Amino acid sequence: MTDHFAGDPRTNHERMLAGDLYIADDPQIIEAQKRAVRLAARYLAAYAEDPDAARPLLAELLGGLGEGAHIRPPLYVDYGSYLTVGEDTFVNYNLTALDVAPITIGRDCQIGPNVQLLTPTHPVEPEPRRDKLEAARPITIGDNVWLGGGAIVLAGVTIGDNSVIGAGAVVTKDVPADVVAVGNPARVIRSI
Repeated sequence: MTDHFAGDPRTNHERMLAGDLYIADDPQIIEAQKRAVRLAARYLAAYAEDPDAARPLLAELLGGLGEGAHIRPPLYVDYGSYLTVGEDTFVNYNLTALDVAPITIGRDCQIGPNVQLLTPTHPVEPEPRRDKLEAARPITIGDNVWLGGGAIVLAGVTIGDNSVIGAGAVVTKDVPADVVAVGNPARVIRSI
């Protein structure tokens, strides 16, 4: 069996946070994921009774939650603690935010239903046990950005302020500020 980390004393969790290759079944990583699942489930149940009373659970789950930000559950995260949502941002149902690397959503954003923000990556070249390795790159969404329903934003992407991403778009590379981008892969079709 190949030792991918010979000479590297870091834990898999430390490698993950650095954006380097790591093995996701590390016990420390698994425990953090379990915490996130428990908090997300508690938030969903509490929200059904009283959305305002559920907010402290959401704040405990996330790395940052701006004043006036609102997230409709269900919310799916790997950890939650690496997801930051800016003030007055609205997130509709079924956000999947795989926050293996930091995900930053700016202020005054509108996120449609079923949006996916996906920071994990993996090697594409075959090698024994290479299928067990992952890495991640951050996602940054600027201020006053609109993401249409079903949009997918991939690892390493930055979306500039005041931009609109069309419903169902797959964003594979950076999008500048003040544009509309649509399609798969997403492409800029006009300035705003």
